Amino acid sequence: MERMIAVIGPTAVGKTKVSIDLAKMLNTEIISGDSMLVYKNMNIGTAKPSMSERSNVFHHLIDILEPSADFSVVDFTELASQHITKINKKGKIPVLAGGTGLYIKALLEGYQFNLTPSDEKLRANLDNLAKEHGNQYLHDKLAEVVPTAAARLHPNDLRRVIRALEVYYLSGDTISQNKLLDQQKLLYNAAVIGITMDRQLLYHRINQRVDIMIEQGLVNEVALLLKSGISPDCQGMQGIGYKEIVSHLQGEIDLSTAIENIKQATRNFAKRQLTWYRKMPYITWFDVNDFSDYNTMMETFYNFIAGKFNLEVE
Repeated sequence: MERMIAVIGPTAVGKTKVSIDLAKMLNTEIISGDSMLVYKNMNIGTAKPSMSERSNVFHHLIDILEPSADFSVVDFTELASQHITKINKKGKIPVLAGGTGLYIKALLEGYQFNLTPSDEKLRANLDNLAKEHGNQYLHDKLAEVVPTAAARLHPNDLRRVIRALEVYYLSGDTISQNKLLDQQKLLYNAAVIGITMDRQLLYHRINQRVDIMIEQGLVNEVALLLKSGISPDCQGMQGIGYKEIVSHLQGEIDLSTAIENIKQATRNFAKRQLTWYRKMPYITWFDVNDFSDYNTMMETFYNFIAGKFNLEVE
């Protein structure tokens, strides 16, 4: 089995720094597991590792698509698995820097997703229904035919609601995925490190990070994307931080409201991430508050990985 290391945990817990430092210790490469980092020119709102952070460690699946492009879990698992194979062939163990729970879970467990093709006319009709009657109307339609999908999706997650209805109307199938492997038998020989911390401390870090994003120029980043012709309705611009600033720039809300909305949405996202991770019993969890300092924590992570793969302990 191919080897890999996954570093996962809720947003703002510190995965980026840990992943980079582990990759340096192991002289290996990083594969991003974040659905937003694939987009070019979307740097501040995605908390993308800086060029200086990336200078000493090669990162895959960052800056590979234009913001207008779609990117799915199927795309991710296909590309990530290719990079895992290539890095293993070099005799190295790749570090997957987690972010999007579904992506990581699908990759590790080997999910097979239904391949129902899209129907542009049907999709346009559903989009028009949403514009005429509101997002909730379409979500209610989904609840009638595929209640499990409706329970999983927020009414304002219009793109996925439309896709779920599209799949149902075209095939009578649901958009849910079929597992190929048992949870205890992963597709890879993987050391899966979960990083967590006190919930209130995490929320404080999230709020701080949003404030820093604003200071770094998030509003200008979004304005430049819109000015370059990127549609506010495309997948990339539906990311947390981007859609709220778009609302502000379009005059719908003031900046302070946009900032508070980003903080709330990010905290809610952290909760959803933790919900996903509870479905992954193969994660070994570490609480940052249990360590006296950062170096001690990193030494613990290294020893955990060394034990998993029979590496020489430094």
